[in-house]
Formats: sequence, structure tokens, C-alpha cells
Amino acid sequence: MKKSLQGSFLFILFIAVIVSGCNKNNNNPLPLPIPAINPIISSLTSTSVIVGARTGGSVYVTANGLCYSSTNSAPTTSDISISDTVGARWQNTITGLTPNTTYYIRAWVTNQAGTGYSSTITFKTLATDAVPTGTVTTFAGSTAGTGGYAEGVGTAALFDGPQNIAFNAATGLLYVSDSFNNAIRNITTDGQTSTHINNDLGYMDGDISVAKFYGPRGISFDAQGNTYVADLGSNIIRKITPAGVVSTIAGNTIIGYLDGAAAKAEFYNPTATVEDATGNVYVADRSNNLIRKITPAGVVSTFVGYRATTGYSQATVPGYVDGDATTAAFNFPAALTIDAAGNLYVADYRNNAIRMVTPAGNVTTYAGGLVFPAFLGSPNGIVMDAQGNMFISDNNGRILEITKNKVLYVLAGANASGYTDGVGAAARFSNPQSLTLDGQGNLYVADFNNNVIRKITIANQ
Repeated sequence: MKKSLQGSFLFILFIAVIVSGCNKNNNNPLPLPIPAINPIISSLTSTSVIVGARTGGSVYVTANGLCYSSTNSAPTTSDISISDTVGARWQNTITGLTPNTTYYIRAWVTNQAGTGYSSTITFKTLATDAVPTGTVTTFAGSTAGTGGYAEGVGTAALFDGPQNIAFNAATGLLYVSDSFNNAIRNITTDGQTSTHINNDLGYMDGDISVAKFYGPRGISFDAQGNTYVADLGSNIIRKITPAGVVSTIAGNTIIGYLDGAAAKAEFYNPTATVEDATGNVYVADRSNNLIRKITPAGVVSTFVGYRATTGYSQATVPGYVDGDATTAAFNFPAALTIDAAGNLYVADYRNNAIRMVTPAGNVTTYAGGLVFPAFLGSPNGIVMDAQGNMFISDNNGRILEITKNKVLYVLAGANASGYTDGVGAAARFSNPQSLTLDGQGNLYVADFNNNVIRKITIANQ
């Protein structure tokens, strides 16, 4: 009898513990989940759009999706709602939209606490189904993809690993970093090539007839007509005056990371340069995972990027962090461009991201990144037009446009490598490294593995 009573008591105690535990859980409910919506939409037409989102944080959720409306600026699941398979990230193609109409859209996620919503993004459908599309042709270099060194018109010319291309509005010429030839080449708008800097490997300043480079990469121009070159192999930044005089404005050929006076400063594989309106030169210091700044007086500083602890190489601190100038982190910054307001845009190669840097040094993710890693495929090149439209070459073999309204279109290429001229997704590139715009709105691409320069004309089709 005692054993029976003791067993009953223990059973009652067990039930009490469970009930107590449940009550405690009720006193500590799950937090309301807040998802994030991708601020860049893609493939917008007159009746459809692609939108992506992700679950915010590590909160447990039971359902997720998108909701949208043409009248409610803060749509909920009571408006038009789409559910998706529960996951950390999701993407929906929304169809059946009305042409030339403004829509509001939010991501939503649900758990025991209720339904949480992202911020709202707004877009307007197109009036017709014509979207920006690129027609790709071979502008200069062998159509067989043959590497070499030869001047000529169009396909009669030969290049060997062209890695950067830039249009000089003052001269009307394209400048090409023909890296394996250690040369800077010029191309006229009708395709005639010429040698701007000799194809002799080395490091020598002076007149362009004797100057030498080692694997030149990024090229940019200032308002005075000077040309700046990131001389990757020599780990220095060079300047070419309009009169054809080459000098070193920062670096000393030593691989490293050191700020200070121009001759003492050290870089590690600089790949790109760009200038602001006051004459400062910004450098994508790729293997140091930093953006550096060179003043007109020749003083080098770290503009943005996480600094390694004393005694450790900068190459050991790649990362992905948005924030202020000292906490933000990059991973292999490959290319730079600048807008009219002085904001820098960085092709952050290994983070699959375009990062935006304000003049004050605050860093945010403009597109892609580890939050939406499939959006961009290792961007190699970036350029903006006067209207604020952005053009990107990515390592997946695509040429992309992000319009000023934050709509992404694939202008040409696909997630495949090859060498084919053609329209839109029929074209193929092989590791496109850089791109530039001429004064007529045409794109030119340094198609690295194919040893050619490609031209893309853009039209709504």
C-alpha cells in the first residue's frame, strides 16, 4: 500500500513539473520574427517581377512568404499573399500584375508569437514587356580567342589577358590593361588599337616610351586628364600625365600594409583606382582587404576596412561586416566606381556583393552579400552612368544592370563560360574582368580568358 501511494505521489509530482514548465514557457514566448526583403528586385516586366527575402535572425518560424498590394502601402497577409517553403531564404516570381502600376510589397514570417513583416519596397511595372537587353559583338581581339600581342583594327589585333578597360572622355579612347603583355593599350571607337605603354615587364618611371609596368590592372582618369594605374605586380600606384610622363604616386614595390608618406606606403595587389572631385585617389587594395586613400599631397591612409591586430597580416582578416570605417570588413575588393555625390561602390568579390561607402566612410551592402549570396556571382567589374544606373561583370559570366530604381536585369551572358557573340542570354563570356561605358552608352568588356574586348549595345527588347 505504501509503495502504491509513493508511486502515485511521484506521478503527481511529475505532472506538476511539466505543467510548471509549460507555464514558464508561456511566460517567455518566442519573439516576433522580423524578416528582411531584398531591396533589389529583378527581371521586372509589365506583368511580373522576382523578389527575394530571408528570415531575420535565428527565430523559429512556421511559415513565410510575400504580400503585396497596389493600394495599401503597408501590405499584410490580408492583401495578396504568397506562401513559400519554410527556409532561411526564399524567392518568388510574382505574375499577373497590371502594367504601368505602382505596387508595395513586404516579406512576412510567422511563428507562435504572430506574423512579422519586413520593410516595404515599392516598384512600378513597365508599360510594355520590352526590357533592357544587350547585343554582344567582338570589338577587338582574335575571334578564335588566341592570345598574343599585335596591333590592328578589330579582330586583327591580339591581346593576352586583358583585365581592365576604361573610357577616357577627354581623348575619346578606350584604355586597356593588357596584363600578361604588361602593356597599356588604346583602342579608338572604330577599333584601331595602339600601344600606349610598352610591353616590357618591369618597373620604370619616365616617358611613356621607356616606362615599364608589371601586370597592370585598374585604370581611371581625373578631371585634369591624368591617368592612374594600379600596377598590381609591382604593388604601386602609377600616374601618367597628358604629356606622357609616368611617375609613382604611392608604394615602393614592397608587399605589405603601411600608411603614411607616398614613398613609404605599402600595398598588396592593388587592383583598382578611382578619383573624387577634390583629387583624392581611392585604391582597392585587394589582398589587404581594404580601401585606401591617397591625397593630392601624396599621403596614404586607410579609408575603410577592418585593420588586423598588430603583428598579423592584413591578408588574414577578410570578412563581411557593414559599419563605420574601422569596423567594416571586405573580402577581396576587386573594383571601384564613384557617383556624383561622392559615394564609392566596391565590387566585393568573395562576398558576392556590391558595397556602398559614403564620403564619411560608412559602409552598407548595396546588392548581394552573404544575406542574399546567390544574387551576384563574384563581381569583377563595376561602372555607373550619369543617371545612376550600375553595370556589373560577374565571374559567373554575366553582364548585369541594376537600374537607378534598384531593378536588376541580366543584359548578356548566363551562368556558363564560353565565347559566343549574340543577344542577351545567348552570348557567352569567359571570366569577364572589367567593363566601361563610352559617351554613347555602349558597354565594353575585358573578356579575360577569351583575350578579347567585347562591345555591348543596350536596347529595350
